[in-house]
Amino acid sequence: MAYSFKNSKGTTYYLHSKTTKSASGKDRTLFYFSKEQGSNQADLPSGYTVAEMKTGLPVLKKA
Repeated sequence: MAYSFKNSKGTTYYLHSKTTKSASGKDRTLFYFSKEQGSNQADLPSGYTVAEMKTGLPVLKKA
């Protein structure tokens, strides 16, 4: 099941992930929140928590 977060304003955001190659050739996984559900939804990575910014946008933070 993909991770979802409901902010204080009542908007639901879904966590997505995307794997890209860095300039050095290593694979890097990027995580981002979106209002829409997509095919690349992700679970909450271990060692991270979700915090809400003043604007209501969720962000990942290291625990």
